[in-house]
Amino acid sequence: MPEGRRRVLITGAAGRIGQDLTGFLKDRYDLRLHFNRTVPEDPAVDDYLIADIADFDQIRPAMDGIDSVVHLAGEPAVTTPWDRVNRANIEGLYNVYESARQAGVKRVVFASTNHVMGMNDRDENWPVYSSQPVRPDSLYGVSKAFGETLGRHYYDRYGMSFINLRIGAYGPEPRDEIARYMWLSPRDFGQLVWRCLESDVGYATYYAISGNTSRTWDISDAVVDLGYGPVDNADEHLPPRYRKIDAAGES
Repeated sequence: MPEGRRRVLITGAAGRIGQDLTGFLKDRYDLRLHFNRTVPEDPAVDDYLIADIADFDQIRPAMDGIDSVVHLAGEPAVTTPWDRVNRANIEGLYNVYESARQAGVKRVVFASTNHVMGMNDRDENWPVYSSQPVRPDSLYGVSKAFGETLGRHYYDRYGMSFINLRIGAYGPEPRDEIARYMWLSPRDFGQLVWRCLESDVGYATYYAISGNTSRTWDISDAVVDLGYGPVDNADEHLPPRYRKIDAAGES
C-alpha cells in the first residue's frame, strides 16, 4: 500500500451503491470493506470484514486504523417495517458513529436519502433546499433524518466531521419521469463522495443528484462548498417518451 494514503471504511459495501463506489475509490484510497448478509465471492480489496452493525462488539474493530467512514449500511427500502428500520438505521447507525468516535475516526460521510424531504416532493413544494426543515415521507425517511441529527451531535460534542448526502434516484441511467428530477449517476456519486472526504467541511447536508436540467433539488451549495461538478444530466439520457418538448416541438 502506498504510504500516506487515507484509509477509508465503506460500510454496506456489498450493495449496488457500495460496489460501484468501491470501484471509484479503490485507486484513490486504501479501502476497508464491511459486509453483513451478502459477501462477494471475490471482494475488490483484501481488507474486509463481516459484521452486523446492530452488534457494537462486531462493528467496533472495523474502525481501527481508519481515517474516514462512508456509511452506506442499513435498511434501504421505504416500505421496511419499523423493527428492521430501528435495528439497522437507528441502533446500528449509533453503533457505527460511536465506534468511529472511540477509534478516533475524523470524518463520516453518511448516505442519507431524498425521503428525508419526501413530503416536499409529494406537495410539489419546489425547489427544495438543504436548509429547509426535514419533512420525511416514511419511517425510513425518519431514520435517515435521525442519522443526520445524530451526526450533528457528534460534530458539536466531539468535533468529528459529518457530511450527509441525500441520495436521489441512483442508477446507471434515468428510467422514468421521477428520474428527470432526481437521477444520480454512479460516477457523479463517486465524485461527490471523494470531494466530501477531501473537503474541510465540518458539518453539512447536500443533495446528491446529477446535474439534471429539470432538477427540483438545489445542489449549488455542493458546487460551492465541495467543488462538485456533475458530468451527467438526466435530460440527456432519458428515453424519448420522458423528454420535455419545447415550443418548437423539439426535444
